[in-house]
Amino acid sequence: MNPLTNTEIILQILLNVGIIVIASKYFGVLVKKIGIPQVAGMIVAGLLLRFIPWFHNFGGTDPNFIYNEANQFISYMSEIGVILIMFSAGLSTNLKSLIKSGPKATAVACCGVFVPLVMGAVMAFCFWGFDGWGTLHFYQCVFIGTIITATSVSISVAVLKEFGKMKTDIGQTIISAAIIDDVIGIIVLTIVLGVSSGKGGYLGIIVKTILFFVTAVIGGFIVYKIFKWYDKRHPHSRRIPIYALGVALIFAYIAENFFDIADITGAYIAGIVLCSLSDASYMEEKVDINSYMFFSPIFFASIGLKTDLSGLDMSLLWFAVAFVIIGCISKIIGCGGISKLMGYSWRESYQIGLGMMVRGEVALIVATKGLSVGLIDSKYFTAVILLIIVSSMLVPILMKRAFKN
Repeated sequence: MNPLTNTEIILQILLNVGIIVIASKYFGVLVKKIGIPQVAGMIVAGLLLRFIPWFHNFGGTDPNFIYNEANQFISYMSEIGVILIMFSAGLSTNLKSLIKSGPKATAVACCGVFVPLVMGAVMAFCFWGFDGWGTLHFYQCVFIGTIITATSVSISVAVLKEFGKMKTDIGQTIISAAIIDDVIGIIVLTIVLGVSSGKGGYLGIIVKTILFFVTAVIGGFIVYKIFKWYDKRHPHSRRIPIYALGVALIFAYIAENFFDIADITGAYIAGIVLCSLSDASYMEEKVDINSYMFFSPIFFASIGLKTDLSGLDMSLLWFAVAFVIIGCISKIIGCGGISKLMGYSWRESYQIGLGMMVRGEVALIVATKGLSVGLIDSKYFTAVILLIIVSSMLVPILMKRAFKN
């Protein structure tokens, strides 16, 4: 490879990244003005960028070496972006509230994972057929259910704040259950990816998962003590977020390399390990700056770039409609149903179910991991994007009516 070719590749990378960052943030702000999460706008930006010739073959084998290498760089950056997002999610976790959330929130979260998982898998079986247990096709259907287990509570929190319901029993149940829901969802994702990869049976994957969490607890305790000691000696030091980011990347590497656990799980655990430090919010703020300005736009735009709309036909459209319907009602049935059994009124159960219905970046992250291991085709990202948009628009309207009336 001559120096000129290297220079051309670097220049193409600079151009690609510049276009992606500007386009994704512009469309993110644009859709936010009409009440849709910014991530949806960033994905739309990625979809539109597919019309630019050198973006068209994103993730493929472009005959033009320069374009292919530049797009490969963007893929690497998007992987780092998703790790940063999950690390930040871990840092924002209130561990004390999580521990004190009690059996109610835990039960709501468990049903909020189990019911969508089952209903999503059954829906996929109805569309794709059933050819036996333990086949790749079986795990692909189960993975469809795994995608809709995730909850994004940010919009629900905004509605709860508006009506002054944040500190009520309903509000605290929704928030705590959403946090536990994501933890359980990550564990389910870990098991599904591990078993489907053929790197071991159910028992082997469960053993590896247990060993990973045991290692994470022991290693996390040591890391926490070191950071706590350092935090007292150098409070609010700019070095702390840098060291924390390094720990997150190492946790991600250890999880994937030694335990066959998704790297995002390692990053998420690293965030939870450090979330109780006095400077946790400071670390989260610094990590979010990098994520917000650079890595997140690349990650969400890359989802749009990976989404293949060329195969969009009536069967895929019906699948997307069913996916959205199941994604919405499964949370109401699962979370609302168990809430009713625990003594909440029908109205309160409905409110809890609605509060858990929104999907966001976690669902996209799960779907992206499935794409990387061959459990989902890129054309099905359309259904995931529709679920995020529809649920994000419906929940504020329905929650306001549920609390107002």
